[in-house]
Amino acid sequence: MNRIEALTPREIVRELDKYIIGQRQAKRSVAIALRNRWRRQQVAPPLREEIAPKNIIMIGPTGVGKTEIARRLATLAQSPFLKVEASKFTEVGYVGRDVESMIRDLLGLAINMVKQEERQVVEEKAAELAEEELLDLLLPPLPARSSYPASGETLPAEPPGAATRERFRAMLREGKLDDREVEVEVSVVQASPMVEVFSGAGIEDMENSLRDAFGKIFPKKGNRRRVKVPEALEILRKEKAEGLIDMEKVMQAAIRRTEQSGIIFLDEIDKIAARAGGAQGVDVSREGVQRDLLPIVEGATVTTKHGMVKTDHILFIASGAFHLAKPSDLVPELQGRFPIRVELDALGEEEFYRILTEPENALIRQYTALMDTEEVSLSFTDDAIREMARIAAEVNLKTENIGARRLHTILERVLDTLSFDAPDLTDKNITVDGAFVRERLAEVAGDADLSRYIL
Repeated sequence: MNRIEALTPREIVRELDKYIIGQRQAKRSVAIALRNRWRRQQVAPPLREEIAPKNIIMIGPTGVGKTEIARRLATLAQSPFLKVEASKFTEVGYVGRDVESMIRDLLGLAINMVKQEERQVVEEKAAELAEEELLDLLLPPLPARSSYPASGETLPAEPPGAATRERFRAMLREGKLDDREVEVEVSVVQASPMVEVFSGAGIEDMENSLRDAFGKIFPKKGNRRRVKVPEALEILRKEKAEGLIDMEKVMQAAIRRTEQSGIIFLDEIDKIAARAGGAQGVDVSREGVQRDLLPIVEGATVTTKHGMVKTDHILFIASGAFHLAKPSDLVPELQGRFPIRVELDALGEEEFYRILTEPENALIRQYTALMDTEEVSLSFTDDAIREMARIAAEVNLKTENIGARRLHTILERVLDTLSFDAPDLTDKNITVDGAFVRERLAEVAGDADLSRYIL
């Protein structure tokens, strides 16, 4: 929670503006939800536990930025973030994944986050230990110094061989030993039998337990390899870092982070909404998934192999196009657990132009950087960018509206020949103008049936 402590809702929106064009209302909603997490932490303990997160439903067509807003928000808050399609879950009793699996997956992500942070803390100590062990491999170990010298004998200022060791240490740091090979022992997990259990709720934990049991039956084995000094140093550094990390502390911190700052993005929630007049058999299964989701969103305790995880304060952001269903088609109890609803705007030509040019990771910048790797200087004129935005908007109107994802297809089509020929070009300065774009896309954009398949 340290990262967002200094960020006001206005600053959070400003950070999101660097990557996402438009959708002001959605950005405001998630900024408030994120800031409320920090506010809750400042409330005195008895009342703090009563303050529930204000979950959000984002309503809008595909490709308008719903997932990107949630992902960038999680990055900003340094929170464990899991994106999952609601349609992948099945009702208890059906074959498929149960809804509790998303909490286990979220905890797994949190463990990796905390472990990486701990690894950075012990990095310096691990590097020192790895260097010492590598010097032991390069040189015979120094003889043990006697604690009590014989009568009339004085101990040398440093043991014999210490000067040689320090000389080798200097050579190692200067890279003069990089061509030498040493033999190191690499820990590898012996292959255990494949365990796959196909069933419903609760069986996933059984599968994990079986894997752990086989892991103990088939423990890690040492595999000796001859490698160059730089690779040996990296292998030893990683192994020393693993040994220095307190895994019990990592697990406790990961569970706490999952419970207090976890974010789950439930995509395609409209796919499990029971539509009015829909097929009864299908709708029964959809409603069953909603009923299973309800206690998780409302607040439950989920059993994982690392401990119990409470879901009371995990932030849930749901999204869906809601073309065939409405948010009111969700079961009333689930609707009540998503008090904030925000509608995202469809994207047009002007938004496409801004998406191509303004964000820090704009598509134009991405393709320019890709061509730079081939020493090709690629530039786009303003009318070329305008033309691509216009064609993307036009194709979205004529065929399926897939939002900003259409721009990827347009750019790939425009730069197809250039991407193929880039390594062999003699003229390394390429300018893409409006005429170039029209030439590449004229036939496809003008034929609705053709563009349906190609763009």
